[in-house]
Formats: sequence, C-alpha cells, structure tokens
Amino acid sequence: QVQLAESGGGMVQAGGSLRLSCVASGRPSTNGVMAWFRQAPGQEREFVLATRTNGASSYYSDSAKGRFTIARDRAKNTIYLQMNSLKPEDTAVYSCAYGSRWVVGRMALEREYEYWGQGTQVTVAA
Repeated sequence: QVQLAESGGGMVQAGGSLRLSCVASGRPSTNGVMAWFRQAPGQEREFVLATRTNGASSYYSDSAKGRFTIARDRAKNTIYLQMNSLKPEDTAVYSCAYGSRWVVGRMALEREYEYWGQGTQVTVAA
C-alpha cells in the first residue's frame, strides 16, 4: 500500500510560480514511477510529467516542457512539481500518482498508476 499526499496548491497571478509537493508513504518501490496529472473543469485528466522513483529518468508532456520541472527528495519519498510562468490554462486540480513499474512509453497512461492522491487545486488568475 502507498499513500500519497499533495500540498502547495493555491491561487497565483499569470506569470507567477508555484511548487507542489507529493509525499509517498507506505512502501513505494525504488523501481516505480511517480507522476503528476491535472484535470481542468470539464476536461479529461491530463498527464503532466513523471519520474522514476530511483531518479534515473523523467518524462515531460509537451505542455510541461520549458515551464515545469520535477525534483525529488528520495530520503523523504517526496516529489516536487515546480511550475513557472503559469498561465490561466494551467488552472486545474493537480494529482500525484504512483505506479510500481516504470514502463517506457507508458508513463502518460493513467492505468499505469495504482495509487492516487486527493489532488490540490491550482488557480491561475489572468
């Protein structure tokens, strides 16, 4: 069992920055994957980025490249999503997810993740 807890959401002006945190408790595998997804009102959930729990690789969606970065604190089982140059279209509920395997080419698929956090709201005002 793995439990995920996100924090760091809030409201920010366009062009601003936010850092989200996701703490994994329980028994996350060192060969697994942790990711961020987001869901805007009325939209499907969208993959943002993912990182292997051993830190060896990361994978970014096109929407995240250049503005978002992922960092991890392995000792704390925590990943961070640093979001810069935020836009109103980044407004969404951001959720952390954990999967027990890193499978090349499949990191953006929701079904690869067994555990999900409750999500944290990010609102970007124009």
